[in-house]
Amino acid sequence: MAGTRRGLRIAVIGAGAGGIAAAIRLRERGVSDVVIFEKAGEPGGTWRDNTYPGITCDVPSHLYRFSFAPNPDWSHKYSPGPEIQAYMRKVAADYGVEARIRFNSEVLSATWTGGGWEIVTTQGPQGRFDAVITAVGILHHPSLPDIEGLDDFAGAAFHTARWDHSVPLEGRRIGVIGTGSTAIQIVPAIVDRAEKVSLFQRTAQWILPEPNLPIAEEKRAAYRADPALLEDQYAHLAQAFNGAFCAAVAGEAPEVYARMAQACRDNLATVADPELRARLTPDYRMGCKRLIVSSLFYPAIQRPDAELVTDPIARIEAGGVRTADGRLHDLDILVLATGFDAHHPFGDMHITGRSGRSLSETWAKGNVTYRGVTVPDLPNWFMLGGPNSPLGNFSFLMTAERQLDYVLQLVDLLRDGRASEITPRPEPTAAWTQALKDKLAGSIWASGCRSWYFDAHGNVATYPWSYETFEAEMKAPVLEDYALSA
Repeated sequence: MAGTRRGLRIAVIGAGAGGIAAAIRLRERGVSDVVIFEKAGEPGGTWRDNTYPGITCDVPSHLYRFSFAPNPDWSHKYSPGPEIQAYMRKVAADYGVEARIRFNSEVLSATWTGGGWEIVTTQGPQGRFDAVITAVGILHHPSLPDIEGLDDFAGAAFHTARWDHSVPLEGRRIGVIGTGSTAIQIVPAIVDRAEKVSLFQRTAQWILPEPNLPIAEEKRAAYRADPALLEDQYAHLAQAFNGAFCAAVAGEAPEVYARMAQACRDNLATVADPELRARLTPDYRMGCKRLIVSSLFYPAIQRPDAELVTDPIARIEAGGVRTADGRLHDLDILVLATGFDAHHPFGDMHITGRSGRSLSETWAKGNVTYRGVTVPDLPNWFMLGGPNSPLGNFSFLMTAERQLDYVLQLVDLLRDGRASEITPRPEPTAAWTQALKDKLAGSIWASGCRSWYFDAHGNVATYPWSYETFEAEMKAPVLEDYALSA
């Protein structure tokens, strides 16, 4: 039986895509007392932080958008980063989200005090909140390589998520450490400007060729004139991308997987020099690491002013990078394309649950969640993009919206007075976690490679089932799996 409707006060942590969507959807639900805590000075999340040359989304533009905010004006099949950031800011402004954001307010601690969460930020105590929705993302704490002498380098050195645009690239000798999606985008974008680009590769990557063609003005005009065309395109891409591409990597569409693997091999065959091609050939199955999409990298790395370095890095010196063969690679600029710490999404935030135990203690041997959204011992704590959410080659905006649909149904219980505390029960959490591990053990991600999906304890922090399974899980909470306190 429904109780008395409550006026909830909800904290949202992070003003990226997930936080923007949460504020908009909460207001639609009649929850207006919402505060978004953002550590930076503007919204946008990863698209605010990452401004490196060549940054492009590797999910098709018309799938990488909010379902409620179609955009007919994307310029390319895969949108450039600045265009996505402009879209995020526009949506936040159009829906009045920015007025709810407290900028430059990094959350330092969240403590359950019985009946609510006490939030403290870099701006001081922020009071009590009935619930917290975290939208911090997982790719925002840069991971720096543990290489001897990193601080000895005499030139400019920076992580890709902290790109220093005051440093000119023209005529410089530039070293890039790493071969993930970011490095693969950067090399073609800077090779024309640099005297030389040296790419230091630890692991070769499978690369799916996909030209990033511009979207013709005629097509954009048609989208503007007929919004139904945009919706049809969204639905088509969702099926093609999630129903085929992502299902193939999840092991649920073998014929599609075979075609994708062959496309990667055919792409690799375009590297003319057999010795270079051999060094660019991965020794693991396609999909074990996050699949990279690019039609520009192989032409760029074959240029005379680009070099692939596969000898291990011994140390970094004032003048450059010395590899294990004794060679010093002279550099003026060192770019660290070394990714992010994906397994500590809350960074140094101190989170204390009902038991008085900190989340960092609870997760000391690996992150444990219930369906990637809730955590035992943390009442009314809801996560978008939490551990074991669909990552990698999915549209994060679609993922976040599905999780938000689930979270809002739990918020409804709080709003309508049917519960004051909602916490996943330990037994269903353990059962889901075991099913996750069992599925991952036989998945492509555990087939024999090193990747950022693995934490320090060997746990794989991705979602091993199809997107259709994820959508079904997120359709409605199984309330029997939750402890609901009146």
